[in-house]
Parts: sequence; C-alpha cells; structure tokens
Amino acid sequence: MGDCIYCGRPAGLLRKFHPECKERYENTWNTMIYKAKSSALGLSQMDNLENELRNLAKQGYVPEHKIREAIVSGWEEAVQHFLEDGQLDKQEEEKLLKFIQYFGLSQYELDKNGMYTRLVQAAVLRDVLEGKVPQRLTVAGTLPFNFQKNESLVWVFKSVKYYEQRTRREYVGASQGVSIRIARGVYYRVGGFKGYPIEKVEKVHVDTGMLAITTKHIYFHGSVKSFRIPYSKIVSFTPYSDGFGINKDAASAKPQIFETGDGWFVYNLVVNLARGDFN
Repeated sequence: MGDCIYCGRPAGLLRKFHPECKERYENTWNTMIYKAKSSALGLSQMDNLENELRNLAKQGYVPEHKIREAIVSGWEEAVQHFLEDGQLDKQEEEKLLKFIQYFGLSQYELDKNGMYTRLVQAAVLRDVLEGKVPQRLTVAGTLPFNFQKNESLVWVFKSVKYYEQRTRREYVGASQGVSIRIARGVYYRVGGFKGYPIEKVEKVHVDTGMLAITTKHIYFHGSVKSFRIPYSKIVSFTPYSDGFGINKDAASAKPQIFETGDGWFVYNLVVNLARGDFN
C-alpha cells in the first residue's frame, strides 16, 4: 500500500494518490499561474505575489520549490496574451520587463519554451515597423558573412534548411514496341515511341547553414552554397508555417525557400525590412 504523492497519507492498494488530492493540486497550480499572469500583465501588485503563491502552495499540496516555476509560467502566459493581436507595444514590453527585473528571472528560465525569444522577436518587429534599426541581438563569436558598411544585422538563424524549386522533365506513355527478326543480327522495331513530356516541380534540399537578416540583404552560408540577396532584387515573398520563400527578379531565377522553424516572425521581418528605408 503506497502513500498519496500529494497529501502523504495512505492512498490505498495499488494507488499513488487520492483523486480529490490530485484535483486540489491541479486547481491550486492553475490558480498560482493565473495570479502570476495577472501580476505580469500589470493587473495586480507584484510585491505580495510570492506570499500569495506560498500560501496557496501550502493549501494545495504544491511543493515550495515550484513557486518560481509558477511565476515563470505566469509570465509566459502574459507574453502569449500580449501577442494575441500579433503586436507588442512599448507599454506591454515594459510591463513584462519590469516583472522580469522584480523577480530576478534569468533568460535561461524564461526561454525554456522559447517565450523570451518570442518577446524579443516581437520587439524587433515593432522597431522595424517604426522605421528604427533594431539593436536587440547580441552575437557571440564571428559570423561567416562580409557585411557591407551601410547595413546592420537584425537577426540570425542557425541550422536553416535551404531549398530550391527545380523543374524535372520526364516522358510518360512510352513503349518499347515489338522487335521482328528479319535476318541474323538484324531486327526491325515496330510501334516504338518515346511518349509525351510532362514537367514536375520539386522542392530540392540543397544545403543547411546559417541565415542572416540585415537591413539591406538576406545572407546564407552553408557547406555547399553561400550567397547574398539584396531586397531590391526580390520580386515576391511567400509565407510558410516554418519559413519563407522568395522569387528574384530574373528570368532564370529559381524559387528559393528557407526553413527557419519560425515562419511568422521571419516572413514579417524580411517583408517589412524590404519595404523600409534603413540607410
């Protein structure tokens, strides 16, 4: 007979918890996250939040070490709330940063689920839309790109898959015909034809490497291909759930696709950088 993992009392034969204790724990945990979220949204005071969460934790069988986790989870939900409209205004950003500073939350804690990165990305997009050159990215080490003097680095993606759309021609309906022997070693083929051609468009994985977005160009560096594309040479952008595609202004240019893992951010970033004037 085991003990309940929540209240510590005997749970019964082959049972790990009392159903009522589990329900109490889950309701308490959700309430703790909600209170942290409200505080991060600026709807309640921060100075008494930890005491409130500590009291709730005692009542709902929540271990005290999970209080900080509840604070982080509440902050994450606040970020999601502010980004529901696809934008992050200055006041919203200030509330989230104030919450981070007050509780001494680290970037490592906040980015376990990628939410800190989403916050920074939303702020970068706001800067671009306002015509400002974002200064929010810090790069450790040296990048394999030769940036020009009149451009600024905005964002970098690693392990980006680069694809090209290529057209492949093949023949269908072909027949070998019937070979009739006329003499020794001599055959006459009857009814042989090559068929008719059809074209298939394929997305071909060309390389995997680093993608840099600047105020003037899109850069890619891989083991097979490396190139720079000025926005002025791009005719159109195509959004994808996990990246974006471009079509360049050239008769022989093939559609190019970059899989970054975050289509919403990178598509909006390159489209607005291409439209802006960041001299």
